[in-house]
Amino acid sequence: MSVESSVERKVSYPGTGQRAVWLLIFLAVLIWSAVNPKDYPTWFLEVVPALIGIALIVGTYRRFPLTPLLYWLILIHCLILMVGGHYTYAEVPLFDWIRDYTGGSRNNYDKVGHFVQGFVPAILARELLLRLNVVNGRLWLAYVVLCIVLSFSAFYELIEWWVALMSGESATAFLGTQGYVWDTQSDMQYALVGGIAALLMLSRWHDRQLERFAAD
Repeated sequence: MSVESSVERKVSYPGTGQRAVWLLIFLAVLIWSAVNPKDYPTWFLEVVPALIGIALIVGTYRRFPLTPLLYWLILIHCLILMVGGHYTYAEVPLFDWIRDYTGGSRNNYDKVGHFVQGFVPAILARELLLRLNVVNGRLWLAYVVLCIVLSFSAFYELIEWWVALMSGESATAFLGTQGYVWDTQSDMQYALVGGIAALLMLSRWHDRQLERFAAD
């Protein structure tokens, strides 16, 4: 196989059809999210990580394409951010209904967001660590991935704190604590559980997709 054809295989993976569907879903939900959200400052704060994410994906796609599994996980994470931005995390209607049906005291959509905040970065960290040959040994790989997940979660909690200090009461919707005193610790726990779940559920699937990069 020539160098040119090898590069073409890397650049075209995943396929054009998958890329088009990915972008279509992303843009459709982004537009929906931006139309009459609860309030635009909160919408921007919640959605800006998704905007940064797509900018990085577009900017690095040809030089460092990711596995299809990771691309779709990133999309799911972006969609969760957009829904939270549209309604605010404390007022997503489906989770209001779940709260009322189960007799709960809070809307738990934010916990879904923090679970995914561990689930998706775990696979992203795993892919980078394996492809760049940063860690040797599967146990060390899992340990480092979970350390990265917790570090990312903690840093996000710091960002929420900084936003609250700068904007005062207007940060209430962004924080989404809903009066729960242990919200920060709970958020980090959900991220850790998400990271563990991702490693247990997706590692073999992820390995099979990574083999295609090794074969190119």
